[in-house]
Amino acid sequence: MEEFLQKKQDKILLVNGARQIGKSYLIRYVGQKLFANFVEINLKEDKEGERIFADVRSTDDLYMRLSNYYTKPLGNKINTLVFLDEIQSYPHLLTMLKFLNQEGRYRFIASGSQLGVAFSQTPSVPIGSVEIQQMFPLDFEEFLWATGIGAEWIGRVREQFKFEEALEENTHNLLLKRFQYYLLVGGLPDAVNRYLEDRNMVRVRAVHRDVHELYRIDASQYDNEHKLKIRRIYDLIPSNLENKKKRIVYKQIENKTGKHFADYADEFEYLTNSGVAVDVLAISNPKFPLRESEQKRLLKLYLNDVGLLTNLLYGLNVNAVLQDLRSINLGTVYESVVAQELHAHGFPLHYYDNKQKGEVDFLIDDFERLRVLPLEIKSGKDYTEHSALTKFVNTAEYGIDRAIVFSNERQISKEDGIVYMPVYYCMFLEHDHVDDTQVILPELELV
Repeated sequence: MEEFLQKKQDKILLVNGARQIGKSYLIRYVGQKLFANFVEINLKEDKEGERIFADVRSTDDLYMRLSNYYTKPLGNKINTLVFLDEIQSYPHLLTMLKFLNQEGRYRFIASGSQLGVAFSQTPSVPIGSVEIQQMFPLDFEEFLWATGIGAEWIGRVREQFKFEEALEENTHNLLLKRFQYYLLVGGLPDAVNRYLEDRNMVRVRAVHRDVHELYRIDASQYDNEHKLKIRRIYDLIPSNLENKKKRIVYKQIENKTGKHFADYADEFEYLTNSGVAVDVLAISNPKFPLRESEQKRLLKLYLNDVGLLTNLLYGLNVNAVLQDLRSINLGTVYESVVAQELHAHGFPLHYYDNKQKGEVDFLIDDFERLRVLPLEIKSGKDYTEHSALTKFVNTAEYGIDRAIVFSNERQISKEDGIVYMPVYYCMFLEHDHVDDTQVILPELELV
C-alpha cells in the first residue's frame, strides 16, 4: 500500500474484502504515516446518518462537502489523502473515481466489502482509473509472524518445502501446535489481538460471535427478496460441510424441492463478493486450465475464516482441536483452513466430482508445469487411504503425474505420484510464483 501511494500517481487504490479484516486500520495507518492531511469518510455511517455525500453528483460538489467535513485547510495531491471507506454504500461515487483521478486535486484511496455487488449497480465502472486489490484475514504464515516467528525462520522452512524435505521433530511439533492454535483463533485481526493479549479463548470467541452475527446482519441490508435466503445459505454452511458430499443442498434453503443453482445465483454471488464465504466449484473433466470445465451447479461453500467455524462447531471446548479425540472428526475444519489459505493466495478453487471415481478435495492450476494439481486433506491417522485420489491419478487421460496429501504426519514420502506432506506446508502453495521481472516476450523478428 505504501509503495502504491508513493509511486503510482495515476490510479486510485481500491481495497476489497470482508468487513472486520483490517482494511480501514491498514489504510488509516499508512495514510497518516505518509500524508500531512488524512481525511477519512465512512460512507456506510454517512448513509445511515447525516447523508452528507448521498446526493453528490459532481467533483466540485464533492470537494465543497469535503472542505465542510474536514475543518482544517486541505492541501494538494502531494500532502492530502482522502479515504472513502465502505464506498459500495454509494455506487455513484465509484463512477466519480475516474474524474477525481483525472483532476488530481487530492490523492484518493477507497475500500469496500461488497464491491462486486456495487459494480453490478454502477452504470460506468472506472476501468483504467482504479487498481483493485483483494484483502483477506491473516493466513497461516501471517499468524506465525503475529505469534513471534520471524520471516527468516519461515524462509528456511519454505526451502525445505521446495525440496520436499521433512522438518526435524521439534520444529514439526512447534508448527503443528501453532497450526492447531490457528484453527481455533483464525485470522480475523481482533481475534488474533485478543489471543496475543492473554490467550483467553473466552474473549477470542466473543470476537468470533460478534463478527459472525455482523455478517448475518449485513445480509439484511439486501432487498427483501434476497436477504432471508442469503442468511439461510450462510447459516447452512457449517452443517453442509458436515455432510458426506459437503455441497450446498438447494432444497434445504427454502425447504422446496426442484430448486437449482440458478435459483440462488444472486445470493451465492453476494456471499462470495462480500468476502464472507469461499466458493469451490466442481470439475468433472480436470484439464488445465480448470476454468474451462468448471460446473457451478455442484457448489461447496466455506466460511472465510476458520476461527468462525471452530467457534460454531466446538465453542470453548478447545480440546476438540488440541487433543487427538477419536470421537471428533476434524476433516471439515482441515478442509476449511486449506480452502481459506488457497483463496488468500489467489487460487480459484475447484474440486473433483465423478460418480464412478469419487471426489477429490481440491484441484488447483499448476501454472509452472501447466498441469492440474490435486490436493487431498486428511486430519486423522488414515492419511494414506484415498481411493478417489488414487483412481484420479491413475486415469491416464487426465495426465496427472503429481498429487499432494496433507496430513499431521511429519515425514514426507512419495508413492505412485502422490506426495505426503505435513498440513502446515499448505502455506507455501503459491498461485503464480514465477519471477515477474523475467516475464518478458522476446522481440519479434522482422519478415
